[in-house]
Amino acid sequence: MKHLLLVLTLSASLVVRGQPTDSSRTATLPGQPVMIVGGNLIDVETGKVRENTSLLIEKETITKIGKNLKAPAGATVIDAKGKWLIPGLIDSHIHLFQSGSIYTRPDGVDLTKYRPYESERQWLRDNMGDLLRRYLASGITTVIDIGGPLYHFPYRDRFNRRYVSPQILMTGPLVSTYQPEAYKIDDSPIIKANTSEEARDIVRRQLPYKPDFIKVWFIIRGMGKTGEEMIPVVQAAIDEAHKNGLKLAIHTQELLAAKLGVKYGADFLVHSPEDGIVDDELIDLIRKNNVSYCPTMIVNRGFIGFFTDNRKLTTYEFSRANPYVLGTLFDFKHLPEPEIRKEYASILTSQSYQNRAARVDSIKRANLKKVWQAGINVAAGTDAGNPGTFHGTSFIDELKAMQAAGLTNADLLKSSTINGARIFGKEKQMGSLAEGKLANVVILKQNPLETIDALTSIETVVNRGYVTTPEQLLPDSPTDLAQRQLNAYNARNIDAFLEPYADDVEIYTFPDKLLYKGKEAMRKQYSGMFERTPVLHCELVNRIAVGNTVIDHESVTFAPDREPVKAVAIYKIENGKIAKVYFAR
Repeated sequence: MKHLLLVLTLSASLVVRGQPTDSSRTATLPGQPVMIVGGNLIDVETGKVRENTSLLIEKETITKIGKNLKAPAGATVIDAKGKWLIPGLIDSHIHLFQSGSIYTRPDGVDLTKYRPYESERQWLRDNMGDLLRRYLASGITTVIDIGGPLYHFPYRDRFNRRYVSPQILMTGPLVSTYQPEAYKIDDSPIIKANTSEEARDIVRRQLPYKPDFIKVWFIIRGMGKTGEEMIPVVQAAIDEAHKNGLKLAIHTQELLAAKLGVKYGADFLVHSPEDGIVDDELIDLIRKNNVSYCPTMIVNRGFIGFFTDNRKLTTYEFSRANPYVLGTLFDFKHLPEPEIRKEYASILTSQSYQNRAARVDSIKRANLKKVWQAGINVAAGTDAGNPGTFHGTSFIDELKAMQAAGLTNADLLKSSTINGARIFGKEKQMGSLAEGKLANVVILKQNPLETIDALTSIETVVNRGYVTTPEQLLPDSPTDLAQRQLNAYNARNIDAFLEPYADDVEIYTFPDKLLYKGKEAMRKQYSGMFERTPVLHCELVNRIAVGNTVIDHESVTFAPDREPVKAVAIYKIENGKIAKVYFAR
């Protein structure tokens, strides 16, 4: 036992919270055609269903749609009878320079003393491929990255050549009226423009990288200037973008900023105004200028619940979100300065904050409904990468929040497919299932017109003709399984906790004393403890992975007035599940 603890201590430098890089998981398009046979095809523009319909895919393209199609020789045939066919989904607002962890926005909550921001940036560089696969596993075949550092452009180009990645449309650094102190760094994702010429220069610096569009971060409140005083900077960025054949997205959470941005030529509003109801003046401006609108309903909630223990993660998030990112949301409970959590908790649980949050949610729902009814092009986007808004899995939560505003399931499918394609004029290439369009197809086990949760029942994803499944895209490594059960333990979610374990799992006291066997025995052992121990928390002190064995050094808190218990857990993985566990103190 002492030897084991010594190994754990000496091996600290070997432990990495994250996944291997993507270089070993590239894929090539299969040479043979693909035939999807007999599915229920949903026309996302009309909400109508074409039953018993087949699709022929050749060289990344849908070449034929109809009944009783004959598969060419050598074709891969997919039986979709009783299944539902939709086009690949489009998340119209993400940020790949943010991970979704609590450490990813130092301008919001500064935790850099525990995780330097450059470490966060390096983790994102190393794990971008994993985050992108999580989009594809969620049925999302296109993502629109609404701003990040210049060094992201080569990553975009690399991953756009891979079939295990969604297509990425990307802009570079935000042309901003404000720059947080935390982002006054080399190759910043946000750059303040003090003059019109500086705004034009920020746009021009991106041009050699061939951005797909440009973005302005238009903040008025607290800047000491009126919106009209800052318009020359915004207008210069818009003009420079348009002069170079690029559309411009604009961050506007204020009603005045939205009006000014649209008035002076912005093409894409990437947030809903939160300080007032969209009025007829703005509706008329949006309609006249053919502007798209992305409400981003859920990002404000983010990681708020982890300061107050109010957020309940779903089984879908436990199984499909990056487990290391998700795990950071419990770190507040063991960081050396508990007053950080207490300070935020006192603010977030105050009646004034609760009233304001409820008012903002109400305004956003009212604005979304009004804009949708006015016939504006509304596209679903999550703002994923912000703390607690996970890449890939947050999309279903965004759609449910839009549904709460009064949109139907057919509306939601339209907003998350063809409307996303229309933002940048790509509706002839993607966004619906039609002959001549990219072969981006999601095969669902359930009908999404009946329940939007059907979007989590994915059987097959076809990405530009490449056929895969969520399971193939996200194979669990031994450390993934150990981390997923740790996350669920800290959330005291018994079903998610048991999911990574084999049905006949064996639990031992180290080295060889069998305590009990079987998942149901585990359920009895842990469910009661989860219910009785509201402060239960396990801090991972160190981790070593050797082959199919994972060794965790843990510090477990059972009660606020007791010292944490130090322990070692050894997980043995067999056939993709945790088959044996050995505990030692």
